[in-house]
Amino acid sequence: MSKFSFSARAVLAVALVAAVPALWAQNAAVVNNKPIPTAKVDEFVKALTAQGRPDTPELRAAVRDELIARELFVQEAERKGLARDAEVKQQIDNARQQILIQALIRDYVKNNPVKEEDIKAEYDKMVKQSAQKEYKARHILVDKEETAKQIIEQLKKGGKFEDLAKQSKDTGSAANGGDLDWNAPGTFVKPFSDAMIKLEKGKYTETPVQTQFGWHVIRLDDVRDAKPPSLDQVRPQIVQDLERKKIQQLQQELRAKAKIQ
Repeated sequence: MSKFSFSARAVLAVALVAAVPALWAQNAAVVNNKPIPTAKVDEFVKALTAQGRPDTPELRAAVRDELIARELFVQEAERKGLARDAEVKQQIDNARQQILIQALIRDYVKNNPVKEEDIKAEYDKMVKQSAQKEYKARHILVDKEETAKQIIEQLKKGGKFEDLAKQSKDTGSAANGGDLDWNAPGTFVKPFSDAMIKLEKGKYTETPVQTQFGWHVIRLDDVRDAKPPSLDQVRPQIVQDLERKKIQQLQQELRAKAKIQ
């Protein structure tokens, strides 16, 4: 054997030994010759830390054990031929389809982002459509119509609404003189809101108003223009709606180009 051949094998052996730490660094574990990449551990840890878990050696060890357990289960399922089962194949196909659809949507949204002028235009339209009044009202709620009529008579004689409201069975507002604070009409059941919006400021209903909760005597204290939410408050919702419309448009375009029989 030549000195050259011996030296070449020695160099190769040293190179292989030197490569082992690098291979271990790439893999968190090797299960029956199937490597589990360290990157996969990093991916799981990243997801957990996003939920508030601290990145610790203990967490990484637990994630590594979980991935090993999963790999063992997968290998056993494959050994038993379960991957060829018709139902399993269908489930795998469905999962693959869903993953590809989500990937396509992410890619489309990334390359076709919602424009700021479109967000502003949608916001202006939303504000215009939602423009309405808010009403500050009080009420007294009782079980019987006759009781409500008696309360109205007391109000006509100069009784103070806030004092009479103490007998209301709506305990939440009774302690505050029947005050319901500011609300849009849609907040209330229809018979209540219909009666409330017909009132003049400072006036009360002279006929009891019946709802499924009982009989109401309502007083309207004030009316104001509803203040719309700021653009920043509704921006995520607007962006989501505009992205959904873009995806629907993509679907229509793909369907128009496709040959469907």
